[in-house]
Amino acid sequence: MSLDGKVALVTGSARRIGAAIACALHAEGARVVVHYRRSSTDAKALADRLNADRADSAMLLEGDLLDTAGIPRWIERVLDWRGRLDVLVNNASTFYPTPIGRIDERAWRELVGSNLEAPLFLSQAAAPHLAETRGSIVNIVDIHARRPLRDHSVYGAAKAGLAMLTRSLAKDLAPEVRVNGVAPGAILWPENGMTDDVKSTILDQVPLRRPGSPADIAGCVLFLVRDAAYVTGQIIAVDGGRSIGW
Repeated sequence: MSLDGKVALVTGSARRIGAAIACALHAEGARVVVHYRRSSTDAKALADRLNADRADSAMLLEGDLLDTAGIPRWIERVLDWRGRLDVLVNNASTFYPTPIGRIDERAWRELVGSNLEAPLFLSQAAAPHLAETRGSIVNIVDIHARRPLRDHSVYGAAKAGLAMLTRSLAKDLAPEVRVNGVAPGAILWPENGMTDDVKSTILDQVPLRRPGSPADIAGCVLFLVRDAAYVTGQIIAVDGGRSIGW
């Protein structure tokens, strides 16, 4: 399936994995909506680069994932820009530890809001328009949706919820809309720092003995969007084999 002329909204696409996904879809002909919350400089730089490559092929969209009441307006803005929506990639995520005894309402709201609630309401708002184009949704889950990560109980619960949401939406939105997920493993180390010993321990659990790259995730998303016409309700682990024994 060609992506020429199709429109993709990628949340949290100013930087890191989201930017790689946006670039991969754009390279195959899609027009891309670059969503961001705070990373305006990075988002503008990415959109400018994409538009320089192909005129009016990227649009900037600022929005707070926790403001679910405003989400339908995001979809309206996309439709005002190009009149259609073919792909929704729920990539944006908040990630930080929540040790038991220190969990508060703010952490719950941020982690569940960005990783589960926002993808639900975005998918709901986008669903009628994706049905018109027989489009697809790809949710960026996490291998730790299946196996707990110490001190990340809220994040893990939110991602586990996103995994179930992926399968539920695949059933509810079929046959017009396909819904799948990608579960990254060790792709990019957390920006808040991680010791070399911890990195080494993680890589010792990876059969391929190396971290992946954002391009690995972007390639899987591209496969699900462009090539997997008979695939829905699936979550593909892109983790170098780390979850083989889980």
